[in-house]
Amino acid sequence: MKLLLLHLLVIINIYHVVQCTKYNAQQDSQPIQTNRRVKRSWLWNQITTLEEQTNIPYLIGTLQSTKLTGTAKYMLEGEYANTLFRVKESTGDIYGYERLDRELKAQYNLTALLVDKITMKTLEPPEMFSIRLIDINDNAPAFTQESYNASVPEMSATDVLVTTITAVDPDDPTVAGHAKVTYKILKGYEHFKINENTGEIYTLSSSLDREEKASLEVIVQAKDSPGLSGGFSSSATVIIQLRDINDNFPTFTKKQYTFNVYENLRVGEVVGKMLVEDIDEPQNRNAKYTFMKGRYEQWFQIKSNALTNEGIIILKKPLNFESSDNVFKMSIEVTDPSIDLRVAKKQRPSSTTEVVINVLDVDEPPEFSSPFYLFEAKEDEKQKNIGFVSATDPDSPKKPIRYSATTSKDDRIIVKENGDIYIRSLDRETNAWHNLTVTAEEIDPTNPTKKASSVDVYIKVLDVNDNAPEFAERYAPRVCENTANDLAIITISATDKDEMVPGTKFTYYSAEKENNFTVVDNHDNTASIVVKNGAFNHEVTKFYYLPIVISDNGAPPLSSTNTLTITVCKCNAEGEFTFCETAGKLVAVSASTIVIILCCLALILLCVLVTFLILRRMRSSSPLMLVKNPAEIHEQLVTYDEEGGGEMDTNGYDVSVLNSVRRNVVRAKPDMEAAYPSLYAQVQKPARNGDMFSMIEGKKYDADNDGECLPYDTLHIFGYEGSESIVESLSSLDSGSSDSEINYDVLNDWGPRFKMLADLYGLEQLEEFPY
Repeated sequence: MKLLLLHLLVIINIYHVVQCTKYNAQQDSQPIQTNRRVKRSWLWNQITTLEEQTNIPYLIGTLQSTKLTGTAKYMLEGEYANTLFRVKESTGDIYGYERLDRELKAQYNLTALLVDKITMKTLEPPEMFSIRLIDINDNAPAFTQESYNASVPEMSATDVLVTTITAVDPDDPTVAGHAKVTYKILKGYEHFKINENTGEIYTLSSSLDREEKASLEVIVQAKDSPGLSGGFSSSATVIIQLRDINDNFPTFTKKQYTFNVYENLRVGEVVGKMLVEDIDEPQNRNAKYTFMKGRYEQWFQIKSNALTNEGIIILKKPLNFESSDNVFKMSIEVTDPSIDLRVAKKQRPSSTTEVVINVLDVDEPPEFSSPFYLFEAKEDEKQKNIGFVSATDPDSPKKPIRYSATTSKDDRIIVKENGDIYIRSLDRETNAWHNLTVTAEEIDPTNPTKKASSVDVYIKVLDVNDNAPEFAERYAPRVCENTANDLAIITISATDKDEMVPGTKFTYYSAEKENNFTVVDNHDNTASIVVKNGAFNHEVTKFYYLPIVISDNGAPPLSSTNTLTITVCKCNAEGEFTFCETAGKLVAVSASTIVIILCCLALILLCVLVTFLILRRMRSSSPLMLVKNPAEIHEQLVTYDEEGGGEMDTNGYDVSVLNSVRRNVVRAKPDMEAAYPSLYAQVQKPARNGDMFSMIEGKKYDADNDGECLPYDTLHIFGYEGSESIVESLSSLDSGSSDSEINYDVLNDWGPRFKMLADLYGLEQLEEFPY
């Protein structure tokens, strides 16, 4: 092989020499011109050599020049000069000093020089040339991946493309097919084939079954230099997964299934499950279950579980042990309708099994005759039976039933124990529907755990015309002072709390004589307020109150008076409002609303008056308070509207407290009060018991806290004395008479607090007591 390449190299060099000679001859035959280009003296421009030469140094080529003299020498400059490449100065032979790899670098660019050995001057201009490496087949094809993964559906037809693999040879593709790659399957060729030029892998067999083997291994060889001896090769592994398709029918795992269920099983709950076997993957399982006889479809339905593919029997109709349908025997078939019979592996497309369902008895609660009850009742009816609910005991013997409302908290709806439902004074405007739950309970004294069931009851309240229409909103119309007559300032509408059925009509008219405004009924349930007499004056009248009567066409028809407040505003020339005052009350209120407000105010005033009287009464009869500081007590005017019964008081009160000893008295000035004893002072702290004590303390408290009386010593008036008293009167108004036989000298013994009385009524002048 290497010998062949050397021969090729020699032929290429000879070809280049011949081409250069022809070029020089052509240049000599051209006419001589004054400024013609100097003819080249170099006889080459490119040198080639084989890559990967191991006999170092090795000859690459020879530089040739026509100006070579005895004192001339060759030199190299440029890329890798004097390292990888060196030139013999005398002959121009170029040698390589290292192994060169074309796959790393295919060409080197150098510059050739011919210089004088002594002066080192160039004898001719430098010339660039290149050294190109000739490829040898020294690289094996390399796959783009170490391993490949691919997939194909199982049971695919032949010639179905699975995947494409690629191998690359870095050698020169232009030399003797060094980089030409061909492919071949070394393992797995019984199932797959490959295009030797493109690397495309196709199915060869149409019976690839995932259930037998889910993945297959294919080993592919890539080889270069096809058609020549030798060459290099490499291999790669391709793992091909067989994707599952739905090609297997489900089959029951048992020949018979038996399920025991209680009769109180709810509709929609599971009766039982049937297992089937399907070797396809879950996403390709599509079991469909059917009854062999259609009679049982009214009782049950079968659903397929998407994950497990099992058949789930669901109850569609309530069971009853007491009926004849308490044992069900049925045949069920399972198949997969989505399987293509052309690829199915089994000839039998379905599987059957027997199912037995036994219904078991339970103590059941009462059953209502209807799943729900709907009643209608007119509003405002005092009391009426609107209907009844009914339930029976499905078991035997039949037990009596008692009914009760379990969710309704409205005392206007009454459920009797026999199931009758009564209503009383329902208001549709408050609540148009009433929903309640009625419970039916078995009456069985022997069984403490009574069975019960419930049903929903709906009561619709029918409307009657019991509400008068009123303004739809709070209107606040405004007019300018210079508003023209016959101008509509606002359009009003009405609403009714009663049901607004189609055909409801409202009529409008003014409740009083129309002076400044008139009400125009538009006959479309609206009315316009039109200026009748304009030229308003904001300074004279700021607000106009227009009472409007609104009537409906109900049975019976009702009406209400609604007051519309119209504000007079100042406006500019363009008719824009510039100043308006706010009414001190609601813009539009009905007469009934005003009456309600006045009643509420009267009720509040009455409550305040009653509270005031109660508090005053409580104050007059408040518990008596004891005086804490005797020094603060002053003799003030005390009026006794009713006095005791004279000497009869001795039987009701302990008068001895007035003569209690002085050691029980606490005085503000002990030295002065000891020298001048006082009866009034002695009673400041009498014995703390008896009615007399309470009476005296109460009078003292009233006297000390009465802000209208004069302070200090004042006149005491005793307006009435008992009939059995030996004293005619204790009133001081008549005590100034000189005819009185009463001796007032005793006042001198009562201390300084009675000094003024002693001065007024005493026969002798009392001494002055210093304070």
